[in-house]
Amino acid sequence: MARMILMAGLAGALVSQAAWADDTTPAGEDQDDIVVTGAIAGTKTETPLVELPQPITIVTSEQFISQGAISISDTVKYAAGVLANPYGRDTRVDGFNVRGLDALQFRDGMRDIFSYYASITSDPYNFSRVEIVRGPASVLFGQGSIGGLVNLVSKTPEFRTGGELNLVYGSYDRKEALGDINIALSDTLAIRAVGRVRDADTYVDHVPDDRVMFAPSIRWQPTPATDIVLTGLYQEDDTGSTSQFLPIVGTFRPNPGNPGGRLDRYTFVGKAGWDRYNGRSLQGGGSITHRFSDAVRLSLKARYIDSDLQYFTHYADSYSYPTNPYSVYGTDGRTIGMTADASDARMNVFSTDNNLEIKFNTGANIEHKLLIGVDYSWNKVGKRYAVTTPETVDLYDIDYDALLTYEPSGPFFHESQKQLGIYVQDQIRFYDRVSVVLGARRDHVTGSSGNTDNATTFRAGIIGEIGAGLSPFFSYTESFLPIAGSLTNPDGSIGDPFVPQTGTQFEGGVKWQPGRNTLVTVTAFHIKERNRVLYLANGATTQSGELKTKGIEIEASHSLPGDFELLVNYGYSKLRSETNTSLDYMPRHTASIWSTKSFGVADGARLRLGAGVVYSGKSKSTGPLDPYGLNPLIPAGTLYTVVTPSRTTVDALAEITWDKWRFAINATNLLDKRYFASCLARGDCFMAAPRNVMATMGFRF
Repeated sequence: MARMILMAGLAGALVSQAAWADDTTPAGEDQDDIVVTGAIAGTKTETPLVELPQPITIVTSEQFISQGAISISDTVKYAAGVLANPYGRDTRVDGFNVRGLDALQFRDGMRDIFSYYASITSDPYNFSRVEIVRGPASVLFGQGSIGGLVNLVSKTPEFRTGGELNLVYGSYDRKEALGDINIALSDTLAIRAVGRVRDADTYVDHVPDDRVMFAPSIRWQPTPATDIVLTGLYQEDDTGSTSQFLPIVGTFRPNPGNPGGRLDRYTFVGKAGWDRYNGRSLQGGGSITHRFSDAVRLSLKARYIDSDLQYFTHYADSYSYPTNPYSVYGTDGRTIGMTADASDARMNVFSTDNNLEIKFNTGANIEHKLLIGVDYSWNKVGKRYAVTTPETVDLYDIDYDALLTYEPSGPFFHESQKQLGIYVQDQIRFYDRVSVVLGARRDHVTGSSGNTDNATTFRAGIIGEIGAGLSPFFSYTESFLPIAGSLTNPDGSIGDPFVPQTGTQFEGGVKWQPGRNTLVTVTAFHIKERNRVLYLANGATTQSGELKTKGIEIEASHSLPGDFELLVNYGYSKLRSETNTSLDYMPRHTASIWSTKSFGVADGARLRLGAGVVYSGKSKSTGPLDPYGLNPLIPAGTLYTVVTPSRTTVDALAEITWDKWRFAINATNLLDKRYFASCLARGDCFMAAPRNVMATMGFRF
């Protein structure tokens, strides 16, 4: 399947997604001008993508709304080398895997998630675009994941008056109202408000998906050279966990103790009314940009986040003996241990990023764009827990009323971290054909445990046009990620503090832009990661030696504004660890194709039809067969492998626009394929989301 999609992409026009200059342009206005820039994600400067020696993917809001995205994870599923929702749709967190490794999430160039299960997911309707950076990127963004990052760009006011209101009804009694209103109060002052109210269930019983989101913002330009933007956010979610951590045995594999017994793949494991993932997030931020001249620009940004979260859940003991967890608790093939886990979490984050851009020449044909910056972040996460001793239940017929519940109490356990970074970057343009990017950064990180880390990272890249729209490129990048906590010894004692994860990447490829609406990017990469934390079966922790990832990516699209769009993507990544084979559990092959076509119909109305296919190859997970030594007949250290089959899903769009009205039907997983997103050797499986259909009626003004 992957080869078929790859051949189709090569036969068509292959392109890295172009970004519209203004995705909020009112209906009926000209959208012929396309500006393709790496504004925030690539270099923190306005630079055409064809001048960047690395692949950057920009997904506009128009694109991911057309594709039926209901979460941030959904927005990136049509990007090369990206695996969205690697464990199925998760109402608790957004998940994406870039180049075989977990990616971090940023907002407006600053990291905003520092701990799992301490915050709620972001709302895609609040963002104008999503940017994907592949590979290490610490020189500009500080601590970050080795595989890459996903940056969300907030909607901000524009100097026009208009907006839209939408009503949505969809699967699982999904009801919501959305609005995006922009008002120009004068030539120098504008305001904007983005909001959503949702009342919805999900495909798992007793797991709602309710949300209230309101994001106001204001823009003031006191002079033509000064731009001030203030943003706010209030968001409250009342949901639960669509990830139920069901045992492999009885779902993906037969249950030897209960022949023929199969669990419903969407079985709710919990107590209705108690299990929850409810949270509230308050955010406030601002930016000031001032141009002293055409050659000098100052940019200042800051944001504060305050989050509260309650996460109450139950989960079955799929882990003591992964290949037959029921045998630990009896002989009927139905009884299993069930744990109630309750936590309260609070997260506070302050981030600021400030830089000065200076343009100058060192010759008639040598142009420089120098960026000098300093950023600072502080985060504090507090949690308290109530974890029970497992009780035994009949997993095939749960007595929900009998399940025990607990409330977290006592003091919060806090962890905090501060990071100060100084960075410098020089973009050099030779003869308007060759671009070189050089960068360096120094970071100082301190944690609440008292450990201090210092890191220096570098980047270098070159790209040049050789004719016929072809631009080969090569780059080297580095990254680091401090890790809170310390090593745990086999006897339970605490060892030395963790050392930071580090990563390096060599990358080379070619970009081809035969016309302004077409761009093809072909990339090969090699990533080397060190010091990953490993959790051992005996309860100890260690840090790995070296993890290598290599692969290729092809990203393609061709677009005619207002008429036709084609996106074709393929990614291959192969992981190898010298110390832990269980890390190689992500699909090696991913591929996708998305296309839309618009037609004129009667009375000025337009019909737009779209369809897409997403393919993920098979994945393997390897782990200990008997991690706790419960079966004396199994030698210690014996491994086994679970293979999750490949999967292919189809999405579709039908949309009619007439005058100021929009009527659309989106369907994801149109063929309602019921498949496993991941099954892990540790003992549990995760189901992918079934078919979801949404009907939207919108009015633009």
